[in-house]
Amino acid sequence: MWSIGELAERAGVTVKTVRFYSDGGLLPEGRRSAGGHRRYGPEALDRLRLIRSLRALDVPVTDVNRILDREDALEDVVADRLREVGSHLAALRWREAALRLIQDCAPHERAERLRLVGAVSSPPSTAALARFWRCWLPPRLPARVLSAVLERSVPQPPDDPSPAQVLAFARLHAFVTGDCLGGTTGCQPVVHRPDTGYRPAVLYDGLVEAFALAAPHLTAHRPPHEGEALDCFVDAHARASGAKDTPAFRRGLGRMLATEPRIDRYWQLTAELTGPSRPTAGACHDWLHTALDDRSARSAA
Repeated sequence: MWSIGELAERAGVTVKTVRFYSDGGLLPEGRRSAGGHRRYGPEALDRLRLIRSLRALDVPVTDVNRILDREDALEDVVADRLREVGSHLAALRWREAALRLIQDCAPHERAERLRLVGAVSSPPSTAALARFWRCWLPPRLPARVLSAVLERSVPQPPDDPSPAQVLAFARLHAFVTGDCLGGTTGCQPVVHRPDTGYRPAVLYDGLVEAFALAAPHLTAHRPPHEGEALDCFVDAHARASGAKDTPAFRRGLGRMLATEPRIDRYWQLTAELTGPSRPTAGACHDWLHTALDDRSARSAA
């Protein structure tokens, strides 16, 4: 049996450290000496070394206690720590890119960029973007459809961003939190308004599929053309409005889309953030709209 000083010396820690863990119930004591002094056996040294190893990994004392009480808790605690460390690293990488953005810009640009970057958390949150889409989309969309639209429309910030990507996200955040559309009243597309007879849930369910079909063509830099993606796009509008896919319907659809409110700035900034490998929903929509107009022009000719 060792005294508290002998245990501390063997473990390479201070007496204060041993006393702290003993008082916290993490370190078992053996029998006390005749004078009432603490005594520890070899199992205390093993446990103290384990505690030191966990604390060296910045595992909180409360989690150390969990691991000591339950051996199977180690895996969960390590997984939690990895997630937390990953979040810290992402925040640091974002801050580094933001600092480089400020450092490398012209002096007259710094005030604006500081304002933009300062409004975004590190690592950045996409909550404001999701709120924007929930306001822009028609109400009462089925959860499945809403989730699919948000997945395609809300870009995820990269884990290791470039300064240009930090700027794009900061501008995107400013866009969706500002008066980007002058208010939503009167700026909603026709298909969102309840008095037009459109069924938005049917429309957006079909648009998600149409955009997925169009995306490979954009990635391959193919010009807009007829095919499955365009047929799916037109069919979504036809089913949502209770109409049939006819040449006349396609011409009318092209005219309606040409007058709809647009959020091109959103899609431009999203493309700057995500890069060309993942076409935005806005780019897919424009590709399909152009294909529709080309098809209608050829039919008219």
